[in-house]
Amino acid sequence: MNTSTSIYIAGHRGMVGSAVWRLLESRGFTNLTGKTSAELDLRNQQAVNAFFEAHSFDVVIDAAARVGGILANSQYPYPFLMENLQIQNNLIDAAHNFGVQKFIFLGSSCIYPKMAPQPLKEEYLLTAPLEPTNEWYAIAKIAGVKACQAIRNQFGKDFVSLMPTNLYGPNDNFDLKTSHVLPAMMRKFHEAKSDNHAPVTLWGTGSPMREFLHVDDLAEAVLFALENKLDDFLYNVGTGTDLTIRELAESIQSVTGHTGEVIWDTTKPDGTPKKQLDTSKINALGWSPKISLEDGIRSVYEWYLEYEAQR
Repeated sequence: MNTSTSIYIAGHRGMVGSAVWRLLESRGFTNLTGKTSAELDLRNQQAVNAFFEAHSFDVVIDAAARVGGILANSQYPYPFLMENLQIQNNLIDAAHNFGVQKFIFLGSSCIYPKMAPQPLKEEYLLTAPLEPTNEWYAIAKIAGVKACQAIRNQFGKDFVSLMPTNLYGPNDNFDLKTSHVLPAMMRKFHEAKSDNHAPVTLWGTGSPMREFLHVDDLAEAVLFALENKLDDFLYNVGTGTDLTIRELAESIQSVTGHTGEVIWDTTKPDGTPKKQLDTSKINALGWSPKISLEDGIRSVYEWYLEYEAQR
């Protein structure tokens, strides 16, 4: 792999894809391609095949997906299942058919069973039922993992899947109806502070344990997978440490400067009680995260303030 390698980053405008793009560009990679959804509808198999036929990509990094939190997953189960299947299947199949040397598929820790032993090992995949609040997205991502594994097994191609824990970072989604927990909390606390430190209502009991990885650390893991031929088909990517949602809320509240009341709406679901990844497999190969959660939250809030000021 060298800096002139032809690399297509699907989803290059999203939080993950843009982080990967920034990192590769900073490391001197000069042959990067990205297309917006308006330019290329990844759900359209014919369009994707024509796009791959017109290019000669050495590497494809699949950071494209329809994503969202508990609310979005429960309200829109069909598009979360079908659109993610369409996007990833079209990319994986086109990469296979048009001679792509390396494919890096990015998934989510929600692929693992709801009540699997903690921390979650790669071998726990498909050993028990999923968390019902996000099973549609999880099933799609599992299909992507298995498709890459099937190509790897049958054709010997370097198709690998990275399963990150909960991600956050610049270019995150801060829409309260579709966002994940960390950006949703950040926006709620920021807006409440601006509203004379009004009370903030959060979902659930605050007791579930969650692990959070800055997207720039995930980008480093993608670069690690790009520069090395990994021996297995699936690797967890996370920090290996977690905290309660209540502790997360306290940290974000402190960073934003909100001093008002926090109300926990216990009529709303908590989701999986604990989701901590065992990252020993990729750690043993030489990758580990570098950004602490406190530093990461501060940097993302600074980014969010600049983003809001420009809107």
